[in-house]
Amino acid sequence: MRTLEMAGTHVPVIGQGTWRMGENPAERRREVAALQQGIEQGLRLIDSAEMYGEGGAEQVVGEAIGGRREQVFLVSKVYPHNASRAGVAAACERSLKRLKTETIDLYLLHWRGQYPLAETVEAFERLREQGKIGRWGVSNFDLDDLQELSGLGASACATNQVLYNPEARGIEFDLLPWQQAQGMPLMAYCPLGQGGALLRHPALRQVAEAHAVTPAQVALAWLLRQDWVIAIPKAVEPTHLRLNAEAAGLHLSAADLALIDAAFAPPTRKQYLQMV
Repeated sequence: MRTLEMAGTHVPVIGQGTWRMGENPAERRREVAALQQGIEQGLRLIDSAEMYGEGGAEQVVGEAIGGRREQVFLVSKVYPHNASRAGVAAACERSLKRLKTETIDLYLLHWRGQYPLAETVEAFERLREQGKIGRWGVSNFDLDDLQELSGLGASACATNQVLYNPEARGIEFDLLPWQQAQGMPLMAYCPLGQGGALLRHPALRQVAEAHAVTPAQVALAWLLRQDWVIAIPKAVEPTHLRLNAEAAGLHLSAADLALIDAAFAPPTRKQYLQMV
């Protein structure tokens, strides 16, 4: 699978999301198996957060990567209300315990909260120096947030994770171009939309039929047309995992992209950053 450089290493452009995992004990075995199958398909980047299932998703990940830790690039996120000097350290320790690992490869601030960015960055840097995280980054930051972060001299921010799919493309006006110019990868969450409406849209279905693929694969290929973008779809079904991995090799034509643009217009002005 195609890779890009992030946090000092090469990671696949399609990874695995874990939002909503760890919420139902009856699904745990299936979720663990799905993550393991995804790793085998080349989806070696796994994204989680202490928020997901209030630690339940991290526990699922920890079980899934047992004996496979060296194969996986592990991402997790800290709640904003835990983003103080002491809070970040304590939250990271809890995440490490749930993940059953000594190091989180990339640790993100989930969104901005009450604590100054300088305080959170200081806490992240301390964790990095201690070897408890490899690199740090942010999530749900708009351009002004990233510029403020840069003003702190915080050049070590490895990524920004935001909502991005054909239905939510406001970041293309300013945020994505800025990150691309900085060589800062953007991690796209909810790349397949929510609730299934995006994947039922006639435009995606028409492109999918032309390539004999699925609308989900079209949505992923549409994201990956951009440089410095990583998609982290969640999947539990083995077939979906395989199709997600294969989407990295799908190339859309100019006509395909024009059809999608006609259905989901690119932004022509600054928009508020969308979040879920």
